[in-house]
Amino acid sequence: MGRQDGDEYDAYTAHTGGRGAAWTVVRALPAVLIAVGLAFDLVTPPSYTGSPFFSAAPLVAAPVSSLRGTVVAGVLASLAVLLLHLLNGTTWKVEALTELVTVMTVSGLAVLINRVVRRSGERLASARGIAEAAQRAVLPTPAERIAGLHVSARYEAAQADAFIGGDLYAVQDTPYGVRLAVGDVRGKGLEAVEAVAVVLGAFREAAETEPTLEGVAQRLERALTREGTRRDGLDSVEGFTTCVLGEIPTGAGVLRLVNRGHPEPLLLHADGRLAVLAPAEPALPLGMGELSAVWADRAQEWAFPVGATLLLYTDGLTEARDAAGDFYDPVARLSGRVFPGPGELLGALSGDVRRHTGGAATDDMALLAVGRPGAGEPERRRTVPVVAP
Repeated sequence: MGRQDGDEYDAYTAHTGGRGAAWTVVRALPAVLIAVGLAFDLVTPPSYTGSPFFSAAPLVAAPVSSLRGTVVAGVLASLAVLLLHLLNGTTWKVEALTELVTVMTVSGLAVLINRVVRRSGERLASARGIAEAAQRAVLPTPAERIAGLHVSARYEAAQADAFIGGDLYAVQDTPYGVRLAVGDVRGKGLEAVEAVAVVLGAFREAAETEPTLEGVAQRLERALTREGTRRDGLDSVEGFTTCVLGEIPTGAGVLRLVNRGHPEPLLLHADGRLAVLAPAEPALPLGMGELSAVWADRAQEWAFPVGATLLLYTDGLTEARDAAGDFYDPVARLSGRVFPGPGELLGALSGDVRRHTGGAATDDMALLAVGRPGAGEPERRRTVPVVAP
């Protein structure tokens, strides 16, 4: 294995917590087993042997140590067997030779296991790098400041080491103001990722050219319809995307929203008040417009005062459950709380969800927060942490 491959594998194990205290304890086990075997053999009658401990040492080292560490464990275990039989004067007995050959054979197998594990780790590290690159390409981290607004976004994957799924967000400065989108594609796996790419690609183009937010929604509808014709089976009929589209005209102090079957955004005011931006009429998700006899998107407008923060999210937030099966309620959790900015809001919110679920979230979660700072507003304001009501 080359140095570059080893570094990549070590970087992967470090990211996954492999360099923590627990990992250190596991890596010390081979030495502990050899020491226990020596002690057992020395304090028991000659008819008893610590051979099982010596055989186990290189096997334990194989998946958790380097090739060198595995070889060292095997050599030390073999030397320990040889030393004990020299002390007991049984070096050339059949039982002693059998024990030595057994430990050496197991050590050889341990080296082979180590090579297999390392190669698998390298492949996994490479796949992880590709996934990270895909995430940056499909869901790039938005700038912290866009057209005078403070912006923060997060993607929380329910599955460890999964980087992108069916949730999406986008923020874009356009001739019509800052336009944004948060959505959730039905389904999982690669087909959901493909649909995310379709929606985001259509949004980025339409946001720049469509004069109205309703026009952006219709462009996304047509893009998903075209995508549906390319699919076979159930997905071609049932594919849809819930989505909220937003528009914040520069300096106007208002925001416009088109909600296509998505959870209602929240508006957090500077004094801790919270408003639920529910649509006047429920609407079908994107990709299902043909099911409505008369369909017309209508953007609703709300005041967006100085110091307020708009929070958009996917249903991974509201469907997060605790051990008792109770859903997470962002309205109850956030009402009356004040945060320095969108980044602090999302950090506190994602941490609170992890506490609520005990780290056992079952769905991905995309979060997008946009704050409107006032002139001369200090960089930081009083923070009240998110706590259970």
